[in-house]
Amino acid sequence: MPEPITPASLFKCLADETRTRISLLIAREGELCVCELTAALEQSQPKISRHLAQLRASGLLEDRRAGQWVYYRLHPQLPAWVGQTLAQVLQAADAQLDADSVRLHSMRNRPGRQSLCS
Repeated sequence: MPEPITPASLFKCLADETRTRISLLIAREGELCVCELTAALEQSQPKISRHLAQLRASGLLEDRRAGQWVYYRLHPQLPAWVGQTLAQVLQAADAQLDADSVRLHSMRNRPGRQSLCS
């Protein structure tokens, strides 16, 4: 993990609406790949990939490769307060995040999941 994440670095990273939506969807779902995020957020693959790279560089996300897919999840070594902060935000009623989730779950041909332990 890069530098330890601080409140200032977390909020700076989440100041962008797309990065916030990505982070909250991943926090809600556990892990997602680029194609799932492009469908859910209705954004281009290059834009989503650029934001994922920033989230990974900040230490908020970690990726894993499974065949042709790269999955992103919250970094397992995040301080507990980061997970608690995201969990609190997820409890807020957010029509945009709800719409993102609906699009995600109605996506056709979503990639299958393999165990994180494999």
